[in-house]
Amino acid sequence: QVQLVEAGGGLVQPGGPLRLSCVASGFIFSRYNMGWSRQAPGKQREMVADITNGGTTTYADSVKGRFTVYRDNFKNTLYLQMNDLKPEDTAVYYCARRTGGYWGQGTQVTVSS
Repeated sequence: QVQLVEAGGGLVQPGGPLRLSCVASGFIFSRYNMGWSRQAPGKQREMVADITNGGTTTYADSVKGRFTVYRDNFKNTLYLQMNDLKPEDTAVYYCARRTGGYWGQGTQVTVSS
């Protein structure tokens, strides 16, 4: 079965970096478009960054220039490098396989001094 397991969340100070990872299993990772979404308290889940099976990336306007999504198809792993983090980036971050609506369990990112 499809499994997506995120890791790397935590507490970080404003301006700091953090890298999330998502290990995928149960499907041929390299064939699928993948992405990251997030949900802050009291808000709807929103797309943060997507990457196609060919490596084309798309970002939400709020994270452009600060976040980078990339993938390692040999390791079946999706990454989200987050730099210059802001308090408004605080949310639960979810890894997703965009086809079929599969989600990971989420990892909490808190940006606070």
